[in-house]
Amino acid sequence: MKLLKPSWVSHNGKPIFSVDIHPDGTKFATGGQGEDSGKVMIWNMAPVLREEDEKNENIPKMLCQMDNHLACVNCVRWSNNGLYLASGGDDKLVMVWKRAAFIGPSTVFGSSSKLANVEQWRCVTILRNHTGDVMDVAWSPHDVWLASCSVDNTIVIWNARKFPEMVTCLRGHTGLVKGLTWDPVGKYIASQADDHSLKVWRTVDWQMEANITKPFNECGGTTHVLRLSWSPDGQYLVSAHAMNNSGPTAQIVERDGWKTNMDFVGHRKAVTVVKFNPKIFKKKQKNGSAPKPSCPYCCCAVGSKDRSLSVWLTSLKRPLVVIHDLFDKSIMDISWTLTGLGMLVCSMDGTVAYLDFSLDELGDPLSEEEKNTIHQNIYGKSLAITSTEAQLSTTIIENPEMLKYQQERQTSAQNNSGPAGAGGESSTPKLNSVMNGESLEDIRKNLLKKQVETRTADGRRRITPLCIAQLDTGDFSPALFNSVPILPSSLSNQLPPQLSCDSGPGQAPASLGLRPSHDAMLALPPPPNMAAKGLEDSKDVIKSSLLLTGASKIEPMKALDSRFTERSKATPGVTAAICSTTSLTPLDRPKDVASALKEVKAKEDTSSDSEDKMAAINKNLALCKRKPELLMDAAEVVEKRKKGRPRKDKMAPPIAQPFTQITSPPERETVRLVASTAAPSIVFKLPTPSFQKAFSLQVGMEPSVFLEVENEVTAVAGSRLSQLRCSRDGHDWNTLLSSSVLAAAGSSDVVAVACEDRMLSVFSSCGRRLLPSIQLPAPVSALDCSAHYVMALTAGATLSVWDVHKQKALVKNESLTTILSGSEVTVSQSLLTQQGVPVIGLSNGKSFCFSWSLETWTLIADRGDCLVQCADFRSCLPTQDAPGSSGPLATMQGRSLNAGRMASRLSAAPHHLQQGMTLAFLENQLASALTLQSAPEYRYWLLIYARFLVNEGSDFRLRELCKELLGPVHKSAATAWETTTLGLRKRELLREVLPVIGENLRFQRLFTEYQDQLELLRNK
Repeated sequence: MKLLKPSWVSHNGKPIFSVDIHPDGTKFATGGQGEDSGKVMIWNMAPVLREEDEKNENIPKMLCQMDNHLACVNCVRWSNNGLYLASGGDDKLVMVWKRAAFIGPSTVFGSSSKLANVEQWRCVTILRNHTGDVMDVAWSPHDVWLASCSVDNTIVIWNARKFPEMVTCLRGHTGLVKGLTWDPVGKYIASQADDHSLKVWRTVDWQMEANITKPFNECGGTTHVLRLSWSPDGQYLVSAHAMNNSGPTAQIVERDGWKTNMDFVGHRKAVTVVKFNPKIFKKKQKNGSAPKPSCPYCCCAVGSKDRSLSVWLTSLKRPLVVIHDLFDKSIMDISWTLTGLGMLVCSMDGTVAYLDFSLDELGDPLSEEEKNTIHQNIYGKSLAITSTEAQLSTTIIENPEMLKYQQERQTSAQNNSGPAGAGGESSTPKLNSVMNGESLEDIRKNLLKKQVETRTADGRRRITPLCIAQLDTGDFSPALFNSVPILPSSLSNQLPPQLSCDSGPGQAPASLGLRPSHDAMLALPPPPNMAAKGLEDSKDVIKSSLLLTGASKIEPMKALDSRFTERSKATPGVTAAICSTTSLTPLDRPKDVASALKEVKAKEDTSSDSEDKMAAINKNLALCKRKPELLMDAAEVVEKRKKGRPRKDKMAPPIAQPFTQITSPPERETVRLVASTAAPSIVFKLPTPSFQKAFSLQVGMEPSVFLEVENEVTAVAGSRLSQLRCSRDGHDWNTLLSSSVLAAAGSSDVVAVACEDRMLSVFSSCGRRLLPSIQLPAPVSALDCSAHYVMALTAGATLSVWDVHKQKALVKNESLTTILSGSEVTVSQSLLTQQGVPVIGLSNGKSFCFSWSLETWTLIADRGDCLVQCADFRSCLPTQDAPGSSGPLATMQGRSLNAGRMASRLSAAPHHLQQGMTLAFLENQLASALTLQSAPEYRYWLLIYARFLVNEGSDFRLRELCKELLGPVHKSAATAWETTTLGLRKRELLREVLPVIGENLRFQRLFTEYQDQLELLRNK
């Protein structure tokens, strides 16, 4: 390591409060106190790096000096693309500077001629909103937003694509806000203030995600700045000025649950600034030795009021280097070069120091691709891809169709700029196209028409002057940012608060030569399993959460593994469980659990209304006099069962095998069934409709069909006759039966009645008997007709379905015992689809259908399934309500699928887990629609699935889907490929999927390949 203090970098002995190195490493900016104003200076980096350049008179050291700020400058920051410099000062202003076209050297106002400005930097916009000194400014990744914070306790977010537009003002701090930092992909922004708190805000809705106060409670005194920093892998946020056991520390906050178990200790006075190296490193390989797989780690510099600087690697327990008494006064700011090997530090004493590290000291920096992979693991592709989006924007579009879809995507992005979440960026394509479409002359005319007015605090109008002449230099305002509008249309994918769970089942975070603080982390927040499943036994909670993480194999980034003191030493037994609880939104107080349960119940109830209506249409009215338990909504039955210990099958790991979780029925039940076959006394498991003297029901809407049943009309020769009357479109017919009718059902084609003597009779819509009386094995429990299919469910829990036209049985006395696991589970709903697929809804929230082709029961819906509650595909839903959003699948899932409700249930899972859940859920929906033979729903879910794969960048699955839909291009005897699925032509479906693929430039080749194949087939 080399250390250099270039004496020529100075503000004439006045303090330097901020320093920032330009992204290209050729220059750096300093900000501080000038003679009687604030001063921003831009310096050449070459004389700092090379001694010969420092001695060479012809190489300028200072490039430009700007004295526009009326008072001391507290912060200077370059935009990520290097085009702009933002500065904030005690004059309550944020100024944004841009290099002007070269006009020739000019002298600094009021100075000797020696100090000539080599570069011209001029202020292109002034951002006015703060009512107090601006302490810190920060550009978001990809320069979408610029944030500034002030001693007026607020943080203002500016739209960096359209200065001086303000996106929002974040209020919540009760003290002077003195530091800001964005996370590496722009999903969160964190702020630290004198009110002893650090707050994390979401950029989706600009709401507070976390408020961390514990590490700062003991803090006395104050520091001039509190510059905090986010690690480049997104895992850790390190704060300034925290205390642990009354010693100053830099607190480490983990993004996983915002836990505060670790800190950097050793400085003697308050920490003022923390800055992470922009690179992620891995251990340097010795020459010739085989590369060992090593965990990536980060590097962080910490500066303090004690005038010393420490540099830490997250893979070491002790600091890499500590430099004492580097300055005469407190350290104010730190900036790393983009290569990660150089660092500039500035101090209140008006000097700067440059530190130069070697790769041997820090390690090998990861490439952008490797860094991107780490971001994908933590944030998911839709956010991480953004770093390659810059390259995509320069990608040449090779296919005219692709261009069309890209343009459509832009226009739809423009139209959608309404929603608050995406307001800022989604309107950018519009802006750019306008700028590019208009000539500079038009712009100038328009500018003269509009005058920008602001009101000062005392109510006076102030008209902001506009510089028009400058337009010719191509220098027009930051609206023409050369930064690409990065955020892809999948911005809406940014999920609501997600805490990530990156620690595997048994890993307690371990520690630095740092002291433990004694908060034994016993307040374990119950995971939402509690709200959703009612697991009230804390042992079970811990067990189930362990299962959850164990099953889903969450790979932690073991960056900060064994170097920090655990603050949780006091309870070694609990830590393992706590770390693995997939840090779910804490319901701290028991009453929250109760209210959450109530809320869940209320939601379930609302969804049950529509089900009851469906049930009415589904001809189940005939059975309305069943035992009351049967009509109870599934949710209520589950609710009742919540008391006491959860049932065993509820305890099965929720993610490991969600769709194979049919536990076999308990022993005693099978015994009972064996007895039932041997002895004549059958134990009936399902309730039967009670005898009624007369009842009527409507069985068809178009045309309307009414059935009226009158039992025991007349007695003839000792047997009592019953009458069935049917009216259809004004035509009536009736028939007599020799036994009392218990249940009746019908459709527009057929009418079926089941009698007390267990006989089933089927008539045509005109009253002609179609089948001979069928003897049922047990009394009927439910009867259903749909099109020309008839379904009978008996009290002995067997199910049969007949096709009346073909006069054959599709399902023959199939037993329900496989799905009726558990003694208290009963059937709450039964229906027959138009295709003759029988569907059974159970009181435990599960719905099954019997597949004729697979000859087995298949699960199509499960209310308690965590995949349903955690899947998030709101961004993939079609804009208008598609026909597939209603059908047998939607009926059985109880409309619980409206995406808004699901979003509110989003668990705080890390993105990669959430993405896996959504994928699994969408694939289940496709499979269920296929088994139910519901073509519109299949098409609906297929398009959502395709859009999700496109948004998430899942190349392999997308390719496989296209391959399956395209089929073989050349016919051969060996292919078993079917051209249609559920009557939909697969290649037509592929034509619908292609425009969705066309919205993402990354899949340009895939799009072109399949489009060419389709063209080829069309021309054949």
